[in-house]
Amino acid sequence: MTPIVFLPGMMCDARLFGPQINAFSGQYPVMCHPLLGYDTIEGLAAQILVSSPERFALAGLSMGGIVAMEMLRLAPERVERVALLDTNPLAEKDEVKLGRIPQIEAAKAGELRRVMRDEMKPNYLTDGPNLGAILDLCMAMATDLGPNVFVDQSNALASRSDQTEILKSFSGPALVLMGEDDALCPLDRHTLMNDLLPNSQLEIINNAGHLPTLEQPEQTNAALRRWLES
Repeated sequence: MTPIVFLPGMMCDARLFGPQINAFSGQYPVMCHPLLGYDTIEGLAAQILVSSPERFALAGLSMGGIVAMEMLRLAPERVERVALLDTNPLAEKDEVKLGRIPQIEAAKAGELRRVMRDEMKPNYLTDGPNLGAILDLCMAMATDLGPNVFVDQSNALASRSDQTEILKSFSGPALVLMGEDDALCPLDRHTLMNDLLPNSQLEIINNAGHLPTLEQPEQTNAALRRWLES
């Protein structure tokens, strides 16, 4: 059975994929790599490849999807299939890079919780009965990772390369999935990825924002299962 490698988003860990790990670990070998130790997308991708199985299914959300695309560039022969969730194949815009500078300085000054609370996580999610619990989990993941990881990840995202040409060359089964209310990585980014990938399916998850793995786990798991069995 092909192992699944999950890559979480910025300031998240394996808890982002808790419902997916629970759903699939009885049938598939499952791994989840934290995105830490490097301040470039290339460094993160190379590190994850070193500790991943020889061949695997790869699923990344947000920053994890960006790292997944870099892994496709570095070692496409090792990736059997890819799922890109709520992510963006384009290089970062200059205005977004500039916006990261005060966030990095605040995190260095001990204000990581405020940055996460006021400027980041509230913009990610759709309102719903589990919103408070998901926000609490996001804060716990972020504070456990800490300010140094925030700085490294921010710098990695700011310096990332455009990955559109990489997607054109990957012929394995691909899933492009997004929450319908994702304001951070909107629909046009996902239709672009779906159009670029030669063998791709686009799935839009209802009543979810940027983190459908937690917001609508049953819908997300159903889409992932279709991808794994395709």
